[in-house]
Amino acid sequence: MKKSHPPIHQIEIRLAELSQLFNSMDPTPFHHRDLDTEAERFLESWALEFPQDSHFRIIVHIEEMPQEDPAALVATAIHNHFEYKSLLAKRNLRVLLLEGRTSLLIGLGFLGLCLLGADLLSSIATNTFLKILKESLLIGGWVAMWRPLQIFLYEWWPIVRRSRIYRNLGRANVHVTPVKAQQ
Repeated sequence: MKKSHPPIHQIEIRLAELSQLFNSMDPTPFHHRDLDTEAERFLESWALEFPQDSHFRIIVHIEEMPQEDPAALVATAIHNHFEYKSLLAKRNLRVLLLEGRTSLLIGLGFLGLCLLGADLLSSIATNTFLKILKESLLIGGWVAMWRPLQIFLYEWWPIVRRSRIYRNLGRANVHVTPVKAQQ
């Protein structure tokens, strides 16, 4: 069976000048600078619409082209920025999973104590107050499992998806072209 290649999606961004691509508050050289928030948000929003295994071609149209060809500079800056964001997403995932494991241990311990307490109360629960306390212990124990279940069922996979999208943006084929004058 022939393995198909992931699709390549094209994202185009139009700038009046090259400096619009970079964060003006960041004093580091271009290839290490953060992308402008709006430019980053634009690229991310387009990329997140596609499957996580997609590859990308980014075309940057610049109205006022600099004297020297900025293609290598722009490609390096975009690659560095999104590789860094992928790394941050992976770190966030590790922290989230550590929090999940810790929450799971705490939740299971608390659930065990609540179930033990409810079991003890069931043998002596003759009045309404003790029956309410028993049920409260059961409910409280299961509510303590809410956070670990939320982490392990729902919260981890959007981070993995973003990390893969960032990684693929960090490997995107980047082209820089001048905007042709309108006639």
